[in-house]
Amino acid sequence: MQELDPSILKKANSWLEGNYDADTKTEIRRLIDTKAYTELTDSFYRDLEFGTGGLRGIMGPGSNRVNKYTIGSATQGLANFLKKTYPNEKISVAIAHDSRNNSDVLAGITADVFSANGIHVYFFSALRPTPELSYAVRKLGCKSGVMLTASHNPKEYNGYKAYGDDGGQFVSPHDKAVMDEVSAISSIDDVKFDRIAANVEMLGNEIDKEYIDKITALSVSPDAIKRQKDLSIVYSPIHGTGITLVPAALKSFGFENVTVVEEQATPDGNFPTVVYPNPEEKEALTLALKKAAEIDADLVLATDPDADRVGIAVKNNNNEFILLNGNQTGSLLINYLLTAWEEKGKLTGKEYIVKTIVTTNIIEAIAIAKNVKFYNTLTGFKYIGQLMTQFEGKQTFIGGGEESYGYLVGELVRDKDAVVSAAFIAEMTAFYKDKGSSLFEAMIDMYVEYGFYKEKLISITKKGKTGAEEIKAMMETFRTNPPATLGGSKVTTVKDYERSIETDIATKTTKAIELPKSDVLQFVTADGSIISARPSGTEPKIKFYCSVNGKLASKAAYYEVDAALDAKVDAIIKDLGV
Repeated sequence: MQELDPSILKKANSWLEGNYDADTKTEIRRLIDTKAYTELTDSFYRDLEFGTGGLRGIMGPGSNRVNKYTIGSATQGLANFLKKTYPNEKISVAIAHDSRNNSDVLAGITADVFSANGIHVYFFSALRPTPELSYAVRKLGCKSGVMLTASHNPKEYNGYKAYGDDGGQFVSPHDKAVMDEVSAISSIDDVKFDRIAANVEMLGNEIDKEYIDKITALSVSPDAIKRQKDLSIVYSPIHGTGITLVPAALKSFGFENVTVVEEQATPDGNFPTVVYPNPEEKEALTLALKKAAEIDADLVLATDPDADRVGIAVKNNNNEFILLNGNQTGSLLINYLLTAWEEKGKLTGKEYIVKTIVTTNIIEAIAIAKNVKFYNTLTGFKYIGQLMTQFEGKQTFIGGGEESYGYLVGELVRDKDAVVSAAFIAEMTAFYKDKGSSLFEAMIDMYVEYGFYKEKLISITKKGKTGAEEIKAMMETFRTNPPATLGGSKVTTVKDYERSIETDIATKTTKAIELPKSDVLQFVTADGSIISARPSGTEPKIKFYCSVNGKLASKAAYYEVDAALDAKVDAIIKDLGV
């Protein structure tokens, strides 16, 4: 039987002796009495930390769990940060939540703590998408915002996304300063839980219409939509917040033939019809694909619980629905936007697009060909938001995104936005259909013009304290002993973002990487393949991103080249030994 580390028992006992509620103490005693030491250890071996996506974890009692006390401590720390950062100013924050179990309760606790600290709270009275929270922070002039969500994680999870005054998630140095304030909360008695009702202002649907109107004003091809208004769209919110705004946004754009997957339309934190509420997973789109086949739809859209990510399915040349991955959708969207802006004569030389370092490089190729500036950021949409704030008023952000199904069009928010993305993916579909084409055909045309880029993500889950140690060891092995060849091609360059060093293997010369430090390794091969290794900041996973490319001489060669690129990816994965 596993022995219990005395430090774990000591920490658990501190909760039993502290000012915690009876239900929490009962559950901790149960774990101790039943010798559920693995669960007890995972609950207490560390304190939840802010990662690339904020605070996220499994719900339950303990310092490494999402509960009233970890959320309360995080909020108290954030309140202390805000009061120090904005002395003698009236501080306001916006709070929203998704459909997860306890999200509404945890949002209420967050409002309690802020209000008790003399901070004015704008509190959405019902669930709303994450991007609307980002919009509200900017619209209402807030110094911060909090979204209670665990995005696309399994139902056992919840979390807390913290935003700065620009509507983007905190970045350096503020993220570290918030973390320091949170870690300085040494006792739950330091947290003010007693709500001051006068400091809480409820928000209804007043922001919804303005947000949708401003999204609609971004439309680039309204004439194509008018001609294709009957485009058949199937949409699933996968039991999440997307139901509040996505159908309304599609209607506002002019689409009149939208079918919502009824079995998944009702918000439900148990996500009863799916294994994972993640539009990256084919299983999550099973019902949407079934409906699409029944009605012979043109497009399938599905959003995750907090509606910041969107997955899509389109018809191939055999009239079969296929799922596009995040790289395919993101590159199609950028290609469409730049093409449409170019056709309308809207490109002035001041526009730019952004992607992350693990997102397909075809986006760079498109931007270069269109003579539009492009930027790479670290993984995490907060870095895209940071760049947008930096360039606000100087350059025009057209769009951007990351391979993990998160995209943004326009400058209304500072986070990935499935509401605006769903509307623009529908507009893009109408644009190509209006030209007698399809999204699948447009994708192949894009590959013929710019090169056939293909990506695959390998995600390995390593849970708990042991898993975290295994992931750390894997990264250290790759860092100290990088592979010499991958997929039959020599590794020519190693980029270590943690050490901010790019090394040319042949010459042994190095140069600095001009991005913030991050635990990411990239291996670039002689044939242009890029393989990235990165521990997740929000999940117990290590991720390997494989990107290969080749020339597509003609549309007829698509399937042959596609198979060859698949084989190259398989060879790389085999060489990685994962």
